[in-house]
Parts: sequence; C-alpha cells; structure tokens
Amino acid sequence: MELPEKSLSFDKYWQILNRRWMPAFGIFLPVFVILILASSYLKKPTYEAEGKLRFQRTNTTSTLTGVGQEIGKLEPVVQDNKTNPLNTEAEVIRSLPVVQNTINQLNLKDKEGKPLKLKDFLENLTVKDVKGADVLKVSYKDTNPEISAQVVNTLMDVYLKHNVSAHRAQATAARKFLEKQIPNAELVVRQAEAELAKFKEKYKVASLQEEANKAVEIITELQKQISQAQSQIANAEAQSQEIRKQLGMNPQQVVTMTSLSQTSGVQDILKEIQQLESQLASRRNVLQDTHPEILGLEDKLKSLKEVLQKRTQQVTGTTQPQLNRNLQLGELQQQLAARLLELDSNRQGLVSQSAALSKLETIYRQRLNNLPRLEQQQRQLERKVEAAQSTYSLLLQNLQSSRIVENQNVGNASMISKAEIPDEPVSSPLVSYISAGFLGMLAALATIYLLEVRDKSIKTVDEAREYLRLTLLGVIPSTSKSKTFIRSKDEPETYSQRLVIRDFPRSLISESYRMLRANLKFMSADKELKVIVVTSSVPREGKSTVAANLAIAMAQMEHKVLLLDGDLHRPIQHKIWELNNTQGLSNVIVGQVEVATAINNVMNNLDILTAGVVPPSPASLLDSKKMAGLIANFAANYDFVIIDAPSLTLAADAATLGQMADGVLLVVRPGVVDSVSAAVAIELLEKSGQNVLGQVVNGVIPNNEHHKYYFLEEYKLQDSVARVKSANT
Repeated sequence: MELPEKSLSFDKYWQILNRRWMPAFGIFLPVFVILILASSYLKKPTYEAEGKLRFQRTNTTSTLTGVGQEIGKLEPVVQDNKTNPLNTEAEVIRSLPVVQNTINQLNLKDKEGKPLKLKDFLENLTVKDVKGADVLKVSYKDTNPEISAQVVNTLMDVYLKHNVSAHRAQATAARKFLEKQIPNAELVVRQAEAELAKFKEKYKVASLQEEANKAVEIITELQKQISQAQSQIANAEAQSQEIRKQLGMNPQQVVTMTSLSQTSGVQDILKEIQQLESQLASRRNVLQDTHPEILGLEDKLKSLKEVLQKRTQQVTGTTQPQLNRNLQLGELQQQLAARLLELDSNRQGLVSQSAALSKLETIYRQRLNNLPRLEQQQRQLERKVEAAQSTYSLLLQNLQSSRIVENQNVGNASMISKAEIPDEPVSSPLVSYISAGFLGMLAALATIYLLEVRDKSIKTVDEAREYLRLTLLGVIPSTSKSKTFIRSKDEPETYSQRLVIRDFPRSLISESYRMLRANLKFMSADKELKVIVVTSSVPREGKSTVAANLAIAMAQMEHKVLLLDGDLHRPIQHKIWELNNTQGLSNVIVGQVEVATAINNVMNNLDILTAGVVPPSPASLLDSKKMAGLIANFAANYDFVIIDAPSLTLAADAATLGQMADGVLLVVRPGVVDSVSAAVAIELLEKSGQNVLGQVVNGVIPNNEHHKYYFLEEYKLQDSVARVKSANT
C-alpha cells in the first residue's frame, strides 16, 4: 500500500508544478541571472594549489628488515570490494590534530583577523584518491596563491610526521607492553618446569615409554622364570615323595636319623645295647629269667637304654622321637636320605624364588598399569612447559622486533610532488551555476508555495470530491486546449458551440454526457426522478452547458424532455439554442403569454422554455404558486424536466426551485470555483433540505489530472475544435 501513496503524492506535486511553472520560471530566471552576475563580478579570484602523496601497502624498509611489517599496513577493517584504505588516510589528513597543527604553523587568519576555524579550512581543502593509483591528491583553495601552496606543503609535512609518529607510537606501546609481560611469562615458565621436575622426581620418571617397554620385557621374563621355578618345584616334590615312600620317613625324620647315625656317643651306646641284648639272648637260653645274671643284664640294658634315650633327646631335642629302633642307616638309606634332604632344600629354594618372582612381577605390573596415567600427566605438564616457553620466546622475539621498529623511524606514505604556487585562478562556473540554480529553484518553489497557499480554488476532480463530499455522477472534459483554469469573461467559443453532444456525437465529451445520463438513471431506479435542477456554486462553471447537453442526451433516448431556463438573472439558454427571448418563463408566470406559445421545439423530443424578459424581482416570481403549478404541469406532460437554475452564491433561486424538483445536480468547474464558495453552496443545500443527487465536474483538462481513469481515452481536442469552427463557417 505504500507505493501507491507515494505515486499519488508525486502526481499531486507534478500537477502543482504543471499549473505554476510559468510564474515559477518567471522568478527562477532573474534570480539565476542575478546570482551568476554577482558571482562573476563580486567574488575574488580563487587559486588552488595541489600536491600528491604516495602510499604503500607495506613499508619497504620493514619488508627488507623483516620486522614491523604489520605496523602501518594499509588494510581496511571492513573486508569488501568497496572499502578503500586510502579514504581512511584522507580522513586522517582532514583530522583535527593535523589541520590544527597546519593552521598554527602558518598562523592562518580569517577575514576578521581571527585564527582560521577548522570548518572554514576544511571547506577549502580537498583530499581525494587518484583512480587506479595508490595516490592521494591534496588541494587547497585560497585567494592568495602563495598561501594555498604553503598550506598544501605544510599539511603534507605535518601528515607525514604524524604518520611516522603514529607508527612509532604503536611500536613504543607494543614494546612497553612486552616489557611488562616478559617477567610474568618467565615466571610461568619456571613454575611449569618446576612442576614437571617435581613430577618426575616423585614418580621416578625418566622415559615413560622406554620404561613401559622395559617393564613389558621384564614381566615377560619374570613370568618365564616363575614358570620354570614352578616346574622344578613340581619335579622336586615328585622325587621327594618317592624317596619318602622308600625310607618311610619324612625329611625331618631323615635329618634326625642322619644326626643320630652320625653321633658317636649314640652309636657307641647303641653298640653296647646291641651287644648286651645279644648276650642276654644267649644267656636266656641257658639261664632262667629270674637268674641274677639275667636280671643284672636286664638292669644294665635298661640303664643303657635310659642313657641312649637321654643322648637321643640331646641330639634331636624331642622326648619321644619316632625313630628306627636301631637308630642306624645303611649306605643306601643314607644316600636316599641325603637325596631327600637335597630335594627338599632345592624345593624350598625354588618356592622362595617363585614367590619372590611373583612379587616382583606384581610390582612391575602395578607400575605398568600406572604408566598411562603418569604419561598423561607428564604430557600435560610438558605441554604446559612448551606453551610457556613458546610464549616466552615469542615475547622476547617480539620485544626485540618492537625495539628495531621503534628505531626505524619510517612510515608507509611519501610525498611524490610538492604544491607549486598557482599562476592562474581556478574558475568554477559549474559550482556557480549549481549554486545559482539551487537558489533559483528555492525561489521558484517558494513562489509556487505562496501561489498555492493563496489560491483557494478547486483544481482537480479529486479536490472536488474531497471538498464537496458528493457523489461523482459525471466528469466532463474541457473544450479548450489551454491548461489555465480561469478564463476571461468573454468565452473564446460561441454559445452555439456548447452543444457538443448534438454536433459531435462521437466525441469524448458526448460520451461523458451519456455517462452522466446513465448514472442519473441508476439513481432513479428506486424513486422516479423527473424534475432535475442544475445549478453551481458560482457563475461561469458551465451549468447551462451541462443542462443543455444533458437534455439532448435524454432526448436522444426517445424521452420527452423540457429544458427550462430558470436563471432569471443571467439567462443563457436562448443564446445557446439561438432563440428569441422575448417570450419565456417570466412572461408565462405573470400571465402575459400562454405556455404553449412560449415553448420552443428545438429537436425531436426536446422543448425549450427560455427565461423571457428579466424581471425586477426574479425570486418572487420563482417562489410563487404559479411557478409550482407550472413545474407540476411540466412533470405530468414530460418524461424529464431539466431546470437551469442560477448559481447558489448569486441568488437563492436554485434552493427555491430545488424544493419543487425531485433532485438538485451541482456543477463544479475546477479553476473557477473556490473551496470557500463550494462550502457555502453545500451548506445552503443542506440547510434548505435539498435532495442533492451529486456533482458533475465540468471543464476538466485531462492533462491536469493525475488519475486517468476518469476518461475513456486520451482526449485530443484538435479535431473537435476544427469541426466546430468548420460548422460555423
């Protein structure tokens, strides 16, 4: 919805300009000429000096030294194809520090002898880039050619120094920042290294990867040794079991028996006991058991056994050893006993060795399981150390680079041409013309505004609809090619030329009247509409012409129509129809003539009753019972009665006739009626209680309207005017 509103506003302004272009041009031209002459003769000559600065994307010295290449690099912040970094440098040249320094060095003054203001300086300064080159052109205008050259050269010198100092300031700021950050970075490195050393010392870490590989190898070897020891233990156990079966003793018993068999005291008593037992056995064969010798031998044997038992206890350390009776081992038994003891000793050694190997394996396996966690911690600490060292090294390197850049004392701009003192003043006719044209346009627009403000007339169909708020029943184009609205009192065409619908039935105007007739027919669909009063707000709106052509349009539809000229102030219908006005409505009302005698038939189905002689008091005649009776009689005898009434602001006759009619048709002519008169007419119709059918906008010039839908086609008047003129010749 926004676009149509803008288009409507543009068309409205265009129509205003189309109406007021002649007085606007009449103001524009002298203002323009006066300003051009004033600028030519009163303005002092202006001289313009020009210098050029070249820019490099990166500084050549920095490129050769390899340090400080990023400082002063010409790159836009916004990365697009439209951004030119030279525009940034141009703004730096126009900045307050550079310009103010230039003003102070040259001690520039204005016309009043005061220090030149920044605004005045910038108005004469021009800084722009040279298309296709990394060059800025600096120019300055002044009435003094020497000052213009001095300003350009001083401004470029100040900028170049500012460029170098700005780059140096960046390097200095970077150096100071780095000097503050390096001690902190060094402290971070030391802390990271201390944490890594503490970690290695705590967990005995040398090389975790090598340790992991070595641990795997050791665990494999330990598992192999454990397997071998367990195999040997099983072998020794089997052999020991076999020897135990043969000896019938366990290893402890074997040790005891071996000790007893190798103890001389035990063996000597044992031999004595054996000898005594042999003697006792032999003597029992001879002697009785009660024989004193037998008893003596038994007592001696008993005593020896007690001694043997005591010595055995001393050797074995037990009171009741489970030993062989003879307490002696044979040579084979001694070998088996020695083998059993050897096997038992080896088994014990192998068991201890296996346990030690298993324990060692467990230790290595636990260490191996902890290695991933330790390795992760070590990597984190090493990365922390590397990051700290890298940051520290980078800061040291940048510190050294910033010191070098700070001492380079170079920028990325250089002067390629100084400003020379100009010999001839610069003339800027285009600027003068533009300024004069702009001021002239302002004067012309002001003229248009004043004319529009003072002009209260209704100018277009839309304004008529807006001000009157009546139904638009018809739009009648103008019969004149002129775009002016208000005509002179003497109309250019004759009265007979107004009957367009009769003389030019195929013209656009005729179609407009037929459209008006059709709209009235639609309005009378519910209520019979026979008597119609045609009036206007002010004179010269063409109400009589509309009434005459509307009557013809109705008559052409084979309706019996009476056209009644009710304007007893300025009757026109008799002029339009070229009739004699000696006998008419006024004569009929006063009874001087009969109605049938006064009515004139002008064409098929159309009769005319002219106004007659102008009476001294038209209102009294029209507001009479005789007039009411006549209208009632006409309505009974005719299909339609069209009454041409006076203008509403001229007399109250139209309101009086409207009370006797079925409806009032208001004719509005753009450029003739003003909004005040139209408002008065509408108020009069409302207060008198008239049945206002609607409005007919007459004399519309199509080119002055911004809505073309009011017309069937573009209206070309030349043929119509030519045919009217040929018909009168």
